[in-house]
Amino acid sequence: MSKELVDALDALEAERGIDRSVVVEALENALKAAYKKQYNAAQNVEATFDDKKGTMTIKQVKEVVPDDEFEDDDTQIPLTKALEINKAYEPGDEIRFDVTPENFGRMAAQAAKQVIVQKMREATREAVYNRFQDYEDEIITGEVERQDRRFLYVMLAGDQEAVMAPGDQMPNEHYRMHDRIKVLMTKVDNSLKGPQIFVSRTAPDLVKRLFEQEVPEVYDGTVEIVSIAREAGDRSKIAVYTHDPDLDPVGALVGQRGSRVQSVVNELGGEHMDIVEWVEDEAQYIANALNPAEVTDVIFDPDNDRAVTVIVPDDQLSLAIGKKGQNARLAARLTGFKVDIKSESEADEFLNNMAEEGQEIADEVAETDELADEVADAEELAVDEADLAEAELEQEEAEDAAEQDDTNEAESANKDVDA
Repeated sequence: MSKELVDALDALEAERGIDRSVVVEALENALKAAYKKQYNAAQNVEATFDDKKGTMTIKQVKEVVPDDEFEDDDTQIPLTKALEINKAYEPGDEIRFDVTPENFGRMAAQAAKQVIVQKMREATREAVYNRFQDYEDEIITGEVERQDRRFLYVMLAGDQEAVMAPGDQMPNEHYRMHDRIKVLMTKVDNSLKGPQIFVSRTAPDLVKRLFEQEVPEVYDGTVEIVSIAREAGDRSKIAVYTHDPDLDPVGALVGQRGSRVQSVVNELGGEHMDIVEWVEDEAQYIANALNPAEVTDVIFDPDNDRAVTVIVPDDQLSLAIGKKGQNARLAARLTGFKVDIKSESEADEFLNNMAEEGQEIADEVAETDELADEVADAEELAVDEADLAEAELEQEEAEDAAEQDDTNEAESANKDVDA
């Protein structure tokens, strides 16, 4: 048993990359738990495994205590007995006694087997997780394995199974056993049951990664894909930009005679691609996003900085809106603006209404200003009247005071005459 166990540890470390010390620690914990369960032992038990010889021992740990404090024979040893073992022991020291049962080998073998199997599973899960997490948000090729009500199962390299939810499956595609498909790895979940890999055929980033494979300028960053709005299986809009003034970013993605974009279209089952140029001018960017329709004007909503009204020629209205509103909807998602599309004839009425509303607002402002002036005049008049009344009152008080002074003087004079 000892040689086989040591060989197993060597193989785990060499072939699976599992740290030997991690397995030894887990094995010792398993031996300790098995001993406690089998012999109903106390908690003061230690299990040790010699990974060189393959031997296992169980030891009981007891604390040295003064004789008058001795209470528990399972966890304590009196000082006098400890001194019989070694005269250097002092209260507080710990002594380990070998309590390995004679028939412990069978139990140890079972524990070792469980630990090794568990560690192999954990190592496999960790290896798979570490391997595939580096591919998250990247394209990977797989083979359709099976399908049920919940998922489409795709077998990846290394016999690793990935799942594709219904919302990640292209509505215009029908998957058959052994079909090889390119998918975007959207998530790697390291669960207790093992790594679960989620893939998608509908994610916008799948379009981006496909163009990176087809267009060197996108792969090296010369052309940047700024935004993607996608209705998988039907149509995508892609906004592109480059810092190189001598390079046409749209032409780079289209390729000579459309060869580059056609490769992406074929991979996505005929999904249409509208490639437009991203520019800093938001009005021009919105107009570009409505390609292939012509745009006459873009009017920003003064009450909502993320809403615009787009004016198009009458004969371009249906093209600008698109089938079931798809072109307008994708343009809005591509640019991040709420887009309201009107024909030129509708726009005239719209602008007239805006002008009338503006005039009404101006009239209301004028009326408000006029009313404010009237209020100010009334307040000023009220202040003047109040000042006048106050002045008149002061005048009357002054006259009364003067009259009172005259009366007092007359009375004083009469008193002087009588005297």
